[in-house]
Amino acid sequence: MRSLLPVTDLTTPIPDAEDRAGPLVDREWSLDELADAYAYPADRPAGTPWLRANMVSTLDGAAQHDGRSQGISCAADMRIFGTLRGLADVVIAGAETVRLEGYRPARAREVFAGRRAAAGQGPAPAVAVVSGSLDLDFSLPLFTEPLVPTLVVTGAGAPADRIAAARKAGAEVVIAGEGGRVDPARAVRELAGRGLTRQLTEGGPRLLGQFVAAGVLDELCLTLSPMLTAGDAQRIAGGPGVTVPERFALASLLEEAGFLFTRHRRRDT
Repeated sequence: MRSLLPVTDLTTPIPDAEDRAGPLVDREWSLDELADAYAYPADRPAGTPWLRANMVSTLDGAAQHDGRSQGISCAADMRIFGTLRGLADVVIAGAETVRLEGYRPARAREVFAGRRAAAGQGPAPAVAVVSGSLDLDFSLPLFTEPLVPTLVVTGAGAPADRIAAARKAGAEVVIAGEGGRVDPARAVRELAGRGLTRQLTEGGPRLLGQFVAAGVLDELCLTLSPMLTAGDAQRIAGGPGVTVPERFALASLLEEAGFLFTRHRRRDT
């Protein structure tokens, strides 16, 4: 993996090749190096959430192929995927993504154990499933075999029998909205209020679109896959558009085998 542009100040010119300290070297970064590169900001006030998204897209904007993201991903993308999970307090996903991608509980990984312990984190991130209807199969391992209890984020008007079924399965129910809808900004606050401030959303596109529209997304980690799929696959973010596009700044850029691994942050964070 090659670091093309480790950005610290976007006003600083990129040096010419002859001015570089040495030649660029292609090699696989260790998971520890990736964890350092993708560490959550350390200067945030205590209890303040930081919501980052991790998504993959083809050159022509498709977030999926045949309904899943796996076909446009690669091994390096999965290493970053695992690293981002290894750093997070909670992984947030929409119900449809949980069903399509076959979500399982996050697992503890020895390579991140010391880092998580030093940060006061549990052995693995919790998974939070966002669903207004709670139309979920609570017999799945995500609910029956988690290392830490799975959360379901829903509205106050969710069916009472489904709330009861979630709790019976061992899930923690988080109310983050009125009626049958989840308020994305409130979901972020409710999770942070439970000490889950290092937040990672893996979509899908509808959920990410809601976070974008609510103005609560702090960072986007986007893998740009060197593929073209055409068709009518979803983009990484769906739903109603925002009135004024929000500007993000490039924080880092990595490359391997033609895949670009970008990280952008909101300019006001």
